[in-house]
Amino acid sequence: MNETVEVVNQTAQTLPNAQAQGGMWGMILYCIIIMAILYFFMIRPNKKRMAEYQKMLDSIKVGNRVLAAGIYGTVKKVNERTIEMEIAKGVVVEVNKNAVAAIE
Repeated sequence: MNETVEVVNQTAQTLPNAQAQGGMWGMILYCIIIMAILYFFMIRPNKKRMAEYQKMLDSIKVGNRVLAAGIYGTVKKVNERTIEMEIAKGVVVEVNKNAVAAIE
């Protein structure tokens, strides 16, 4: 009888530890699932969109008509970080490439 009581006491003491470890693994699994959802629905599409935008910026050539900072113009010169675009006859402005929203 004493042996049975000892076994029951040992089992009762280890049971909360086992439940706590199971809860910990459940929480880790939950966090991994949330991170995967964030990656596939937010981070990955944004990276893809940014790669397409960078490809568009790299394809700017002299003569392209672009929309930059809300102003349409024709590209006259392409520099490393800026473009020079003509917005009216004889009016050339220098604009950061990142301000380009679209190429027509």
